[in-house]
Amino acid sequence: MPQTSPPLSTLLPPLICGTATFNDQYNPDPYALPTTGIVHRALSLGVRAFDTSPYYGPAEELLGKALNTPFVHDNFPRRDYFLLTKVGRIAGAEFDYSAPWVRRSVQRSLDHLHTKYLDVVYCHDVEFVTPEEVLTAITELRRIRDETGRIKYVGISGYPVATLCDLAEMILERTGEPLDAVMSYANFTLQNTRLGSVALPRLKAAGVNVVPNASVLGMGLLRRTGVPIGAQGDFHPSPSELRTVIQKASDWCDQQDNRIEKVAIRFALETWMRAGEAVGSKGDPASGIPWRREHVNPNAPKLGVSVMGVSNVDELNETMRVWRSILDGLEGGEKTAVESGRGTKDRVWSLSRQKQVQELATGIRKVLGEYLDFAWASPPPDFRKPGLAPTVPAPLPTPAASPDHSALKIPARESMDVSCADLI
Repeated sequence: MPQTSPPLSTLLPPLICGTATFNDQYNPDPYALPTTGIVHRALSLGVRAFDTSPYYGPAEELLGKALNTPFVHDNFPRRDYFLLTKVGRIAGAEFDYSAPWVRRSVQRSLDHLHTKYLDVVYCHDVEFVTPEEVLTAITELRRIRDETGRIKYVGISGYPVATLCDLAEMILERTGEPLDAVMSYANFTLQNTRLGSVALPRLKAAGVNVVPNASVLGMGLLRRTGVPIGAQGDFHPSPSELRTVIQKASDWCDQQDNRIEKVAIRFALETWMRAGEAVGSKGDPASGIPWRREHVNPNAPKLGVSVMGVSNVDELNETMRVWRSILDGLEGGEKTAVESGRGTKDRVWSLSRQKQVQELATGIRKVLGEYLDFAWASPPPDFRKPGLAPTVPAPLPTPAASPDHSALKIPARESMDVSCADLI
């Protein structure tokens, strides 16, 4: 059975820029966003991976337009960044995992992104279709990989961690080849860490190479201002009771002179970087030290992979400051801080902030009470998978790389830790 080589975990950067924000689920008008500026700034700051999907409205086209520019062509060869996209989900209640559609979707993504190959292709929101449909799509993606080289790595994405584990195990058993990647969203957050406690042991046993953690703010749930409202209205699938307890936790955080967004973002990024190490990656971590693919260290430790989503350049800048502050706190972080020009003083502050965030996270999780590790239903109870007519035809949208913080504002005095975008 063909195996992908080298393993994705030896190359994929542990910080990925997600583009679900380039959609009207999170913003009134995605075409009004500075998407080209965001992509160019991300590359300039050392980000070397972008996650997208044809389900995210115009996101693929906007990302492709930003990459198909003289600035990128002159400074960032295609081999120096990763493109991750998806197949299968067409609309809120429309899915097609057939081999012909997979081929058509892959070609469309290649055209949108102006590239000859895709680094990773996921089957999108696998819980909405049958296991056999997922197997059909995986088989076709691997055929494209092996016969054409237009796909390098293949995986699945979705919300319920038990379903992701079931499918990863089934695919290994039926094909003899493990998945390269399984992306979960909103399942390693301040409110819900089931990706680590429930899924991680099973995904490792199923041979999954990399498990990216997306949407560290739970699709915008963990914000003082509440869930994001875009042009599509309130699409968030969380029940009102969960929203109420999150508001109580946010109020408690305000009393500690902090914001729940800031604590939630750093908690998830920093904790998953360690907890997800076994299914992480050795790729360049965007440390601020000039990145060159040929200098990736095969002996470097793996870091848990996270996906971030931003809606403007300021949010991107703040995200990168937080990320690098976290890197400074790792073992060997002092050397990284010095080589990048940040110095040892910033590293001392980073270690202090790490301890403070852990203490705040403990307090917030106590407030959550019975809603700690609560997961909403996906698909919703009234959804019927293909072959069974749905009684209500419109499941809630569940983007696999959701951004969460479009209205986040941080005081200037916090610029060293600065709140950042949701990491989808």
